Amino acid sequence: MDAMLKITDLHASVGEKEILKGINLEIRPGEVHAIMGPNGSGKSTLSAVLAGKETFTVTSGEILFEGRDLLAMSPEERSWAGVFLGFQYPVEIPGVSNVNFIKAAVAEHRAQRGLPALSAAEFLKQMREKMAYVEMDSSFSSRGVNVGFSGGEKKRNEIFQMAMLDPKLAILDETDSGLDVDALRIVATGVNRMKRPDNAAIVITHYQRLLDYIIPDVIHVLYKGRIIMTAGKELALEIEKKGYDWIINDKA
Repeated sequence: MDAMLKITDLHASVGEKEILKGINLEIRPGEVHAIMGPNGSGKSTLSAVLAGKETFTVTSGEILFEGRDLLAMSPEERSWAGVFLGFQYPVEIPGVSNVNFIKAAVAEHRAQRGLPALSAAEFLKQMREKMAYVEMDSSFSSRGVNVGFSGGEKKRNEIFQMAMLDPKLAILDETDSGLDVDALRIVATGVNRMKRPDNAAIVITHYQRLLDYIIPDVIHVLYKGRIIMTAGKELALEIEKKGYDWIINDKA
């Protein structure tokens, strides 16, 4: 099966500082890949580059998404093509209700994909179904986007948005950050309910605990801008017990 996402020798910088120093990665439909590593390894930089954040400059390398040059696309085009980034710190949008925000986003995505607009009844039915994925109360629909939400509520809201947009590739950047055990379980359950043979996910995390709920097919360890180890899901347990030093020292 052809790779959905293929990253070849990717280098990226912020100003004069090189952060990514030759990333090679292939992800096929149906797969969940976890990216782990100590602080400052480049994990969030990789997610930002995939999403098209302009803070980072790609100096060399290639990213193909379903055979298309991802780096040639604007952030909006990447989203329309089916790439979704879940932020580590979801932003607040005062004055814009959740329902209006997601209604506009869904309408734009459907238009870009050549799909007919949803009727009001279809949209509300779909919204209720997806809110149930993350145990969100219907009262959230009328609230401003993330305004006054707790950390767990913001993450639930983001997974709800992801479910509504139904991306081909979901990139979750430290979705577990700041979540208690109950919120973590709810968010992970929402992610798992969206897994299908035709979509894929990248889960970026520091901790093994998220991977108790979202089971990866492959784990990559990122260190100083390079992937230094790739293994199966059992690697997360070893990292939990031993930390990263044994991997870093072995690869040094």
